[in-house]
Amino acid sequence: MSVFDDLRNGKSYDIRNEDYLREAHGEMKRCRNLCWRITQTNPDDRDSIITLERELFCGALPEGTFITPPFQIDCACCVRLGKNVFANHGLTMMSIGTIIIDDGVMLGPEVGLFTVNHEPQNIRTIMTKSIHLKRNAWIGARVSILPGVTVGENAIVGTGSVVTHDVPDNCMAVGVPARIVKEI
Repeated sequence: MSVFDDLRNGKSYDIRNEDYLREAHGEMKRCRNLCWRITQTNPDDRDSIITLERELFCGALPEGTFITPPFQIDCACCVRLGKNVFANHGLTMMSIGTIIIDDGVMLGPEVGLFTVNHEPQNIRTIMTKSIHLKRNAWIGARVSILPGVTVGENAIVGTGSVVTHDVPDNCMAVGVPARIVKEI
């Protein structure tokens, strides 16, 4: 099993562990380099950006999916993207704990998806929980989604919200922390 599999299965890691340093930091370096190259590409050269995004996501960039530069993704090997996903500029994915984004999801500018945290008693130890954005979810600008959250199908998360708990299908959540305000 890899470090990524271990983390996905709930194992904590000391960030000084040799396996963690080799696997996770190797992927972070690869992604940091590709994110930089994408950011340096002419924004009107969409074909070149898509080619680089395919490389970033190890060939798995489904039809109609586009991540608008600039963005930062630390472990693209832990991201699963559906078809017709759109992310506006400024996306941050701390994805070592796995991020699944289903078909048709839209993300506004400066969204942050964070799958990792540190143990309070030992800040050198990380733990992760996956994030799942279900089909046709709409995430507003400057939303932060924390480890372990699922945003349901057709759900909407309002601008500036901090999502600490699951958002059910067909609901709207807003605020800090985000709370369900209505069914759609």
